[in-house]
Amino acid sequence: MRTRTTIFLMILLALSAATTLADESRMLADELANAPGRSDEDKAHDAQRKPDQVLTFIGVRAGDTVLDIWSSGGWYTEVFSIAVGPDGKVYSQNSEAVLNWRDGHYDTLLTARLDGNRLHNVERVDSAVADMAVTPGSVDVAFTAQNFHDVYNRRGKEAAAEFLAAVFDLLKPGGAFGLIDHVGDAGADNLSLHRIEPALVEEVAGEVGFIIEAGSDLLANPDDDHTLSVFDPEMRGATDRFILRLRKPE
Repeated sequence: MRTRTTIFLMILLALSAATTLADESRMLADELANAPGRSDEDKAHDAQRKPDQVLTFIGVRAGDTVLDIWSSGGWYTEVFSIAVGPDGKVYSQNSEAVLNWRDGHYDTLLTARLDGNRLHNVERVDSAVADMAVTPGSVDVAFTAQNFHDVYNRRGKEAAAEFLAAVFDLLKPGGAFGLIDHVGDAGADNLSLHRIEPALVEEVAGEVGFIIEAGSDLLANPDDDHTLSVFDPEMRGATDRFILRLRKPE
C-alpha cells in the first residue's frame, strides 16, 4: 500500500510540474506576442523557433542574468530581454568574425536592434567568450543556437572543449547552458552540411564537467533526413534540431 501511495504522489508531483511549465510557457508566449516594439518580422519566427517552450525547457526566469552566445542580429537577445524582465540582464555576445560576416551584416542588424538603448537590460559584448569582461560565476543561463557545429567541425574537439570550458567558468554553480544545433549523422560530411551528432556534443561537454541534464525534441523535424545542407532552400529554417540542457554542478 505504501508503495502505491508513493507512486501516486510521484505521479501527482510530475503532473503538477508539467502543468507549471506549461503555464510558464503560455505566459511567456503572451509576453512575446504583446511586447511593445517587438517587430512583426521577429514574431513571424515564433511558430518555427518556439521560444516560449525553448526558454521554459532551459529554465530561464525573470531576474536571471543570461549570456546569448553568438547572438548574430539579436533575435534571441530580444526574446531573453523580455523573458528576464527589468530586474534581469542579457549579454549579447558576438566575436569579431561574426560581426564582420557579409560586410558587417550582423553588426548592422544588432546595432539597429539596440539603437537608443531600446532594450534597457541588454549589454552588447563584442569579443570572444573567453575574453569577455564578465565576472566568472555570475551568469545564470548561457545559450547558443546553431553555432557549436562550426567550432567542433572547423576547429576540432580541443577547440570545442576550450569554448565550453569558457562558458562553464562564466556560469554560476548550478547554472544552465542551453545549446541548439542541427542534427547530423555519424559518417556524414557534417562540416559541409553544417550539422553535428548530438553524441559528440554530449561527449565533449561531459569531459569539460557539464552534467547532461536533459534533451528535447521540441525542434525536431522527422522529414529532415540529415543529408542536405542546412542552407539548402528545402531545409533552411526547417532542419531537424536538437536541444540540450547542460548543467554546471552546484
